[in-house]
Amino acid sequence: MSEAKTIEAAAPVKADPIGIVARFAPLLFLVVLMAAFAVGEPRFLSPLNLFNVMRQVSVYGLLAVGMTFVILTAGIDLSIGSLLAFAGLVAAAVDKGGISNRFNVGAGQEALGYGWPLAALAAVAVGIAGGWLQGQAITRFKVPPFVVTLGGMSVFRGAALLFAGGGPISGFDPAYVWWGQGKIGPVPVPVIIFVAFAVLAHIVLRYTRYGRQVYAVGGNPEAARLSGLNVRRVISSVYVIMGFFAGLGAFVLSARLNSSEAVAGIGYELTVIASVVIGGTSLFGGVGTIFGTVIGTVLIGVLLNGLVLMDVSSYIQQIIIGVIIVLAVAFDTFAKSRKRTA
Repeated sequence: MSEAKTIEAAAPVKADPIGIVARFAPLLFLVVLMAAFAVGEPRFLSPLNLFNVMRQVSVYGLLAVGMTFVILTAGIDLSIGSLLAFAGLVAAAVDKGGISNRFNVGAGQEALGYGWPLAALAAVAVGIAGGWLQGQAITRFKVPPFVVTLGGMSVFRGAALLFAGGGPISGFDPAYVWWGQGKIGPVPVPVIIFVAFAVLAHIVLRYTRYGRQVYAVGGNPEAARLSGLNVRRVISSVYVIMGFFAGLGAFVLSARLNSSEAVAGIGYELTVIASVVIGGTSLFGGVGTIFGTVIGTVLIGVLLNGLVLMDVSSYIQQIIIGVIIVLAVAFDTFAKSRKRTA
């Protein structure tokens, strides 16, 4: 018996090239993609363009960080674009001092509003409330996340249109706009916000008890329940987190554009989910990292930016993103099936 164990222990461990590629595929693809664009378009690697890419993906990135929590529990949130639009309009109204002041600009407008701190809090509060409502509908009424958030996409978009009467709110005070257009040194403020919250989310998922609970619920919710975890509370909490990031993203986006409107965030769902899935987070739950999500977000930003610099049609860009999503999920499914049969 001991001899058999010795032989088994001495047996060489077979390398799994597909497993290695699956683990580092997003990062490898990003490096190859950047190298290809650098060869095809010399302007791509200029510091101005690289910072522009990061600034463009910062809002997507914030939403993708929140979406990672949701997808880790095998959930989905299709309402983020609509919730972002609604939260952004509420923040804009608070900063302007009401809907009636929506077009007031110039000297004296700061005295009419309540300032960016309350505007940011209002956006985050709206996002959290929307996420909490959806989380309750999913956990208490047992409605699938896809259905709840699909309904939420319509509800929040309608709320945004109703709140602002279908029109934009624009012309914020300089302190508000700084959060979207300002810089600290050469680095845009939205990029700093994105990186800071990505690091915080990574710490939460990797090193806290709550993070382990999220992975456990996503990996096997029934086993998590039998081990004593409050599965309903964990699932509900990830939609609250998603709502927080939707509100924060709304504030940053409105500050960057110096405007909020009801049509903001249309199509964000596709890009955000693509960023998370391409980054290695499994749609089946239980597998994924914030680092992978950041890589996936930057990868999509690099891809879109490079295609624009090379004058590729925006229609073709959408096709490419769709194909990449399908391939990423197919590769994830294939890798999982190999583990089960190994």
